Amino acid sequence: MVAASFAQLKPLLGPLPRHDAQRVLATWPGPVTWLWPVSSEFPFWIRGNHGTVAVRVTEHPILATLCQRWGGPLISTSANLHGRPPARSVLQVHNYFDGTIDYMLHGQLGKRRKPTEIRDARDGALVRSG
Repeated sequence: MVAASFAQLKPLLGPLPRHDAQRVLATWPGPVTWLWPVSSEFPFWIRGNHGTVAVRVTEHPILATLCQRWGGPLISTSANLHGRPPARSVLQVHNYFDGTIDYMLHGQLGKRRKPTEIRDARDGALVRSG
């Protein structure tokens, strides 16, 4: 899930000790995705059999504006197939997904060349380097 602010995510998330939450919030908005425990109300179709969900507060202006106008977080994923590098252009997205995407919001890409870092909010453990 990606959001414009922590307030958009908070109703969906489970409890986390204060010092762990402060560690997470110190990285946002920014390019760190955290695996945060979910509340019992969090939709199963998003979390699957996991007790955590990947969440991030974005610093990308277009994505932040989209979340603000929608009024909440969005389900987000990389624009690539497993094992392939992330798409860095509209042409790459079209090539990867062969016309199966209904709509793409065009705009500037972020400045990062690598995917976001992923960490576990419960202990800060690195899951994927960025």
